[in-house]
Amino acid sequence: MNCDTPCPKYENAMRVLGKKWTCLILRCLLAEPRRFTEISGYIYGLSDRLLSQRLQELEEEGIVQRQVFDRRPVVVEYSLTPKGAAFRKVAEAIQVWADEWAEASATA
Repeated sequence: MNCDTPCPKYENAMRVLGKKWTCLILRCLLAEPRRFTEISGYIYGLSDRLLSQRLQELEEEGIVQRQVFDRRPVVVEYSLTPKGAAFRKVAEAIQVWADEWAEASATA
């Protein structure tokens, strides 16, 4: 990784992932496809309006896919695309960093 000059791809990735709640939404979807209410219940403090907005943005980026099941009532599930599933490596790296440094920063 060359850090001497800015990288437009890195900047774009941070534009997408750096929005509040986005990484937690993706982390929630790493385990399995989930319904809107399951994602909402996973993330304390996230409003339904903002969750809907983030899911739409992630869908537009090709990271999340929305599947509608024609049942009564209609069921909608969100899951990761292959692009979204590749986020697992990033989430695991962040978790390792958090496990090592979260206590140190909490006491600092």
